[in-house]
Amino acid sequence: MKVTAEKNEKVANMIFSSIYPHYVNRLEKNGRTKEELHQVIEWLTGFDEKTLLELIESKITFRTFFEKATIHPNAHLIKGVICGYRIEDIEDEFELYRQCRYLDKLVDELAKGRKMEKIMRKEKA
Repeated sequence: MKVTAEKNEKVANMIFSSIYPHYVNRLEKNGRTKEELHQVIEWLTGFDEKTLLELIESKITFRTFFEKATIHPNAHLIKGVICGYRIEDIEDEFELYRQCRYLDKLVDELAKGRKMEKIMRKEKA
C-alpha cells in the first residue's frame, strides 16, 4: 500500500496517549510487560520512563511525540510489513508515518516473543 498525505496527517494528529494503552494491553496479553514496552520505546525515541510518562500525561499528538524524539540511528534497520505497509518502501516525505510504523513493528515483534536484543537492532560488524 502507498502512504497518502491524508493518511500521514491522520496519523500525525492522533493522540499518543489514546494508542499507548492498546500497546500495553496487547503486550500483556502475550506475556510481555509495560517495562519491556518502555525499554523498546526508549531505544527508538530516546525517551526515558519519566519523559515518556510526562508525554503520555500531556496528551500530545504522534507528530509532537516524534518531533521531540531522537530516533535511534539504527531505526533504519527496522524492516518488514506492518499494517499492510512495507516500512522500507515508505517515502521520505512521509517520515512521520514511517516512524509510527517503526514503533508499531517493534510492539508487534515484542508481542510475538522476539528477543529484546533482536528488536533493538544493531549494525552488523
